[in-house]
Amino acid sequence: MTVVTRFAPSPTGYLHIGGARTALFNYLYAKHTGGRFLLRIEDTDRARSTQGAIDAILDGLTWLGLKWDDDPVFQFARAGRHRAAAEKLLSGGKAYRCYATPEELAALREEQKAKGLSIRYDGRWRDRDPKDAPAGAPYVIRMKAPQDGETVIHDLVQGPVTVANAQLDDMVLLRADGTPTYMLAVVVDDIDMGITHVIRGDDHLNNAFRQLQLILALGHTAPEYAHIPLIHGADGAKLSKRHGALGVEAYRDMGFLPEALRNYLLRLGWSHGDAEIISDAEAAQWFDIVNVGRGPSRLDLDKLKNVNGHYIQKADDARLAELIRPVLEKTMPIDAIGLDRLRKGMAGLKQRAKTLTELADGAHLYVRTRPIPLDDKAKAVLADGGKPVIQAALSAFATAPAWTGPALEEWVKGYAAQTGQKMGKVAQPLRAALAGTTVSPSIFEVMEALGKAETLDRLQDALAA
Repeated sequence: MTVVTRFAPSPTGYLHIGGARTALFNYLYAKHTGGRFLLRIEDTDRARSTQGAIDAILDGLTWLGLKWDDDPVFQFARAGRHRAAAEKLLSGGKAYRCYATPEELAALREEQKAKGLSIRYDGRWRDRDPKDAPAGAPYVIRMKAPQDGETVIHDLVQGPVTVANAQLDDMVLLRADGTPTYMLAVVVDDIDMGITHVIRGDDHLNNAFRQLQLILALGHTAPEYAHIPLIHGADGAKLSKRHGALGVEAYRDMGFLPEALRNYLLRLGWSHGDAEIISDAEAAQWFDIVNVGRGPSRLDLDKLKNVNGHYIQKADDARLAELIRPVLEKTMPIDAIGLDRLRKGMAGLKQRAKTLTELADGAHLYVRTRPIPLDDKAKAVLADGGKPVIQAALSAFATAPAWTGPALEEWVKGYAAQTGQKMGKVAQPLRAALAGTTVSPSIFEVMEALGKAETLDRLQDALAA
């Protein structure tokens, strides 16, 4: 049997972080088993479904690197197939027409509520002859659900879960206007798409009992179910925007790398020993849905930043330069020379950044055009005995035989010893002049990345200022 999983979001908003993890688990289980990962857009709620939300979902999955097999399936376009399935059940005596009016059903709910009973349809048209209904009266089609015994879900995460059939009523399959309900559409689509494993949030567990009954009524084999616990905030409360329950695009805008987010989401509710940093190849090799825990996981943005910092350090320098380039260009143009300096300086920059935003903040010094602005602290360093250091450096660097970080560092050490100053007292004026601030990567790395001509020009500018 070829494993077939699916991710089936409703396009009524962005791809939120919980949905992204569900998609990841479906994707990885398909990869782990050599199966297929499909995408279905459940757009039957026409009032709330938008093209913008569809685009956001597709863009989010693409950015995360979760490539689906085949073209996406759009549920609304399959309404005719859903209706045909309901009619088949009707003709086979497994469904019936219900002529109960909205007023009758409202009265039934009020009566049940007053008696403290569960709110459920009472089956009043289950065994009645449709001829009893007024001519031309509207009706819905309901499934004839089993009334005795139990329905059992052998869930790969939750274990066996049982519900008494007496607790489940005859659900609506087709509304009075002929449109299929969500429950019918999901089941028919899963059958037609050949879904073998339904991996989704445990908030869908209650739906699974009715969906299983419907699958069996349609004469098909039930898929394996795996209902994964939801993600909570760091405080254990239900995830909300204040915890970071944002769209995937928000994490991208905050400067997270897709591989870091994949790694972090994988570890939310699933583990492989003590492994924290897990490559894509290892994830596909190790992931098994039965190893997902039953308890809710907690979203920790600080931990995500630490994971992201690891991946930034391992990322290709040229790639990082291109990723932060749009951020830098919001405030300044970047020419080919500036981009080259940025690439050369990236090795030092990325050791200190946990997000691309932080990386961009530290990268301005390489792409600024002369004369670079000096902040107040840099001006104070230059005013406090810094200019003699700059003058000496200009003279020495002009004839430096080797323009490398170690060689430049040796000169600074020698000058500090010769003048009886501490290393920092010499390095800080250079940093202020070259970076425009008192915080930067190793100033020797900076000088090497800037190159000899740019370094000398910036030092000259600082003297003139």
